[in-house]
Amino acid sequence: MAAKEKALDVFVWEGNDKKGGKRRGEMSASNVANVKAELRKLGVTNPKVKKKSKPLFGGGGGGKKITPKDIAIFARQMAVMMSSGVPLVQSFEIMAKGSDNPNMRNLITAIKSDIEGGTTMADAFRKHPIYFDDLTCNLIHAGEQAGILESLLDKIATYKEKTEALKSKIKKALFYPIAVIVVAFIITAILLIFVIPQFEALFEGFGADLPALTKFVVDLSKFFQEQWFFIFASIGGAVYGFGQAKKRSQTFREAIERASLNAPIVGDLMHKASVARFARTLATMFAAGVPLVDAMESVAGAVGNVVYRTAVLKMRDGISTGTSITVSMEDVQLFPNMVVQMTSIGEEAGSLDTMLSKVADFYEQEVDDAVDGLTSLLEPLIMAFLGVVVGGLVLAMYLPIFKMGDAVM
Repeated sequence: MAAKEKALDVFVWEGNDKKGGKRRGEMSASNVANVKAELRKLGVTNPKVKKKSKPLFGGGGGGKKITPKDIAIFARQMAVMMSSGVPLVQSFEIMAKGSDNPNMRNLITAIKSDIEGGTTMADAFRKHPIYFDDLTCNLIHAGEQAGILESLLDKIATYKEKTEALKSKIKKALFYPIAVIVVAFIITAILLIFVIPQFEALFEGFGADLPALTKFVVDLSKFFQEQWFFIFASIGGAVYGFGQAKKRSQTFREAIERASLNAPIVGDLMHKASVARFARTLATMFAAGVPLVDAMESVAGAVGNVVYRTAVLKMRDGISTGTSITVSMEDVQLFPNMVVQMTSIGEEAGSLDTMLSKVADFYEQEVDDAVDGLTSLLEPLIMAFLGVVVGGLVLAMYLPIFKMGDAVM
């Protein structure tokens, strides 16, 4: 297993050009040695390199973080250039010059340097496991061995684009209700801390008992005024703790993944997303000529859920002993009947990759429709929730005024 790749830092350098003139600049790299090596290639002599200090309040770093979307764009650019007949090294040079992200530019330059030094493209990618997973590296290796790198790059680009689109849809489904709840909490807190106390001063002059709802809201307001720091610190601590636990504990992540499949409304979406990932990944690997048993290893890492990952690994064990993929799918009792039947047809007809691609297309569209349906369902529920919360606070403040008006009449 490859070691975890170190993040790129920004270094400030100065030196002499070939004519003896002074030159200086900045460069993103993993260490000083890499910066000096790159400067030597540029003809800079006597370089002095030091790590750039970070501003006190952030910013000014070594460029944007390299995202999976950047890698998807990179794969598509490579596919287009290779299909256009642009030589491999020149393709990397063009992409490096065209990248606005210094980190991405340095990543591409590092890969180009390795390839120029005689390293295969697959091995050059494997040196950067943060950005290129085993599936991508295996496909590149298969393409190089079979002399169909151009075709495989196109399949990788399509796979990356489809995968990122699927992730974006799921994030959209989860982000909307969370964002609304956060906004509703902030508005409620502002009302309780700053607005309700103004009414409370007015109520003190009434000389009568307050309605139960009003008294509850006033008491809640006093609690927020006295404990606001503790409340916000507790919420912030809980969110931070959740994030750290998810990041550091595999057991915790797996528990969340299992729970997500059984969650109301969202559970069905997660099932469909995992099936779509399974079908898309296996179709891509199988079309590239990767043996089915080897392909299942990469598929297991791509499905995105521990339940499906365990099922795929069980399927791999069955396939390795001679069991057909259809029977293995039936044995795990996790995949919908339609998926099993289409896989069986593809297996018998010798067009497994085509049938799995159709399954992936279908379930990706199902996820898209589910996200739209979920948004349509949540919008009226969220509006009702906001109406009850904010409307309840407003009603609680005006009830004593209505009561006093009735007494006067």
